[in-house]
Amino acid sequence: MNINHRLYIPDNEIIIRATRSGGPGGQNVNKLNSAVHLRFNIPASSLPDAVKERLLAQNDRRVSKDGTLIIKAQQHRTFEKNREDALKRLEDFIKRGTTRPPLPRKLTRPTRASQKKRMEEKLRRSKIKKLRQKITF
Repeated sequence: MNINHRLYIPDNEIIIRATRSGGPGGQNVNKLNSAVHLRFNIPASSLPDAVKERLLAQNDRRVSKDGTLIIKAQQHRTFEKNREDALKRLEDFIKRGTTRPPLPRKLTRPTRASQKKRMEEKLRRSKIKKLRQKITF
């Protein structure tokens, strides 16, 4: 499974199991295994260590304590579509781990010129507003 031009996950690292879907159903409800349970062991995978750390650092309820990602897909009526959905969700999850968080903003002080300009603008607005007041004798 290709994540991007640099990351690839071999099929043997992804475990897909068919289970029965929950919820209401018709005549085939107790006969067909159309839901999908996808398991992906993050620490044992071939992903780079930095990506593994970012994935495990996300507080996602789908990741168990031992680092296994469990995705259950049962939106669709067929096994194939649920399998595609689960693989797409796995791909999206891993893509979130490949992007680095933005660096924190460095606080800077305003320049003396910008402070002076701000004060002059405040004074000008103040004079304009004073002209709007009622004139008292």
